[in-house]
Amino acid sequence: MTTSATDPTTSGVAEVVADDPATAVAGTGRDRRRAGARFSAAVLVPPLIVFAVLIGIWYLVSNSLDQDAKFLVPPPHQVLQLGFGDPDHLTELLRGLGLTAEVALIGLAFAIVVGTLWAVAMNQASWVERSLYPYAVMLQCTPILAIVPLIRFWFDSGQGARVLVCVLISLFPIISNTLFGLQSVDRGHHDLFTLHGAGRWTRLRKLQFPAALPAIFVGLRTAAGLSVVGAIVGDFFFKLGDPGLGILIDNYRSRLQSEQLYAAIIAASLLGVVVFWLFGLLGDRVVGRWHDAERG
Repeated sequence: MTTSATDPTTSGVAEVVADDPATAVAGTGRDRRRAGARFSAAVLVPPLIVFAVLIGIWYLVSNSLDQDAKFLVPPPHQVLQLGFGDPDHLTELLRGLGLTAEVALIGLAFAIVVGTLWAVAMNQASWVERSLYPYAVMLQCTPILAIVPLIRFWFDSGQGARVLVCVLISLFPIISNTLFGLQSVDRGHHDLFTLHGAGRWTRLRKLQFPAALPAIFVGLRTAAGLSVVGAIVGDFFFKLGDPGLGILIDNYRSRLQSEQLYAAIIAASLLGVVVFWLFGLLGDRVVGRWHDAERG
């Protein structure tokens, strides 16, 4: 005997099962795990596919070269063995990576302070913006390699000169994005603060800065990567003191140690990625998801 789909006994059992809190919680937990697995796959699988393709192209180019020219593009496994697997080279590489990271972070900290104050000053009055913004653009358009000799002439060739290069190369994204965020506040919100008699400092602290945080963190992420570039460029030209990644890259190049050279370049790239990712993570924690919710 077949039970009908409208059998009251069957429908009653279904309702009891559906109303069971334990069953509902278990179903919600499974749905969350499935959603988390789908999200992880969507985030991890595409970069891994691209990475595999790049490694394949790397091997293809390396194997296509003559034996005499193979040192120009050594295969990836040799880079791992000699560049990262050798304890002496790995110790030297990690020491240089630490020094470069230190210079980059110090320079970035100074750039954040100077760039934020610069943007706030331009936001306070249009005549200040007209007076200062052209020099920020000039600073961005000036090739950093053109002024490195001047920095070496005016200052010493130690850590201070390297930090100054980092500040100069990472300053403009902070200025431009912070100014854009401060000036993008809704006019109605300004009117509401004016209605309540809010002063300039209160308006800046409670309205403009919170609204500008998404744009500010975009500038910070960009400046973080540029600061790493500035640390390596400064280290490459100011060859005094303990060797950072820039000096190591130049040494490996002059000695034709291509495996170690590729390892140093990879380490520098990973440092930039890590710093960029850290500021992105910090931005997500500070701003939250309200910005995306409002845009949607």
